[in-house]
Amino acid sequence: MDSANSIRAALGDPGQLERLYRAARRRGQTGEFAAVLEACYEQAPDNPLYAAWHYRLQAEAAARTVAARWRVAVPLALLSALVFAALTDEALSLPDYTPLVMLVWAPLGGAAIIAFLALAGRSGWRRPALAVLGLAAATAYALLWARLPLLRDYRTLMLLHLPLAAWIAVVLALLGTRPGREPLFAVLAKSVEVLITGGVFAIVTMIFVAITAGMLSQLGVWIRPDIGIRLVGAALGALPVLAVATVYDPEREPLDQTFEQGAGHLLATITRLLLAPASAVLVVVLGLIPFSFMRPFADRGLLIAYNAMLFAVMALVLGAAPVRGEGLAPRYRRALRTGIVAVAALAVLVSLYALSATVYRTVLGGLTPNRMTVIGWNTVNIAILGALVATQLRSPEEGWLDALHGVFARGAAAYVVWGLFLIVATPLIFR
Repeated sequence: MDSANSIRAALGDPGQLERLYRAARRRGQTGEFAAVLEACYEQAPDNPLYAAWHYRLQAEAAARTVAARWRVAVPLALLSALVFAALTDEALSLPDYTPLVMLVWAPLGGAAIIAFLALAGRSGWRRPALAVLGLAAATAYALLWARLPLLRDYRTLMLLHLPLAAWIAVVLALLGTRPGREPLFAVLAKSVEVLITGGVFAIVTMIFVAITAGMLSQLGVWIRPDIGIRLVGAALGALPVLAVATVYDPEREPLDQTFEQGAGHLLATITRLLLAPASAVLVVVLGLIPFSFMRPFADRGLLIAYNAMLFAVMALVLGAAPVRGEGLAPRYRRALRTGIVAVAALAVLVSLYALSATVYRTVLGGLTPNRMTVIGWNTVNIAILGALVATQLRSPEEGWLDALHGVFARGAAAYVVWGLFLIVATPLIFR
């Protein structure tokens, strides 16, 4: 190994310095070389030679990190794909012929993501192992009740709420039970980015499968339906880990992730551009309510649309809110804050109207699992958006982002409590 003295002696000879570096790299021992050059750069950052080596070594270290990340992600994705393909077997279906994989894909994907974050991040295993065990217990509990023929509504609800349980497990594995508001908001922002990235992967995969099937059919080759289903299951199994590996660096803390580049930059740009149109649409909806006031009270489909709108607004506000406030011009920051508050306030008004219709239908027709779920989620989301508006109206301009992060941190806790309540308590209440 080249000593620090020999490296320093070559600082005046760029050719010898390059030869020393290549020799160290062949032996896989570039650590001391990088430490010496980094120390020189810190002492004289204006020196062109030191600056060139600083940025070169940084870029090579980043490339090695990315390569190491994918060396973990690809085998995990392949293993997950094989497990998902096996679970598409019709013999594993639930009593109403619901494929088992539809219920367990999110918990299995969450477990694979936790394993990836632990392995690629070289972190301890205690917290990830506890998170996986908790997720496995919640999934086993849900499956135990979902197999009962009379709890069809519960099976349907679990299709939506076991993914929430998987997300909770991933967050606990990353941050523990007492996360700070800024790291938690960073993970929330990355969660939306992962979701969008996974959706893009899924669309591209479907296009590839469609083109491949079309080409094979022209050649007289047809894929058997059972094989096609297994291939779809395998693709579904690989997506979660691949999506996370694309946008999240496990070796960095949540706040040190990149948010204004690649998919994160695209997501922030699109959601911020949508704030004004979304406000206009909500104003139009509020204006039309008096002309068909009783329609949601009788139309279940319209109520579903209103509830979907509320979750879409939550995602829109989360995607538009910056993780870090630096770099935003004051005028742009004020406009962004105004847009977020306007969308949240208008959504609260529309959602209160939809909630009253749900309560009305519950009073007339009785409480069902679906109605209890809708009332609970409406209440949680309205409370979060209402708290967002209230805190923003009280907060000074320099503290608006911290107040926003605080609201989402408390909102995430409410999501955890209500989601777990639905998983655990629903079958006990309606069995």
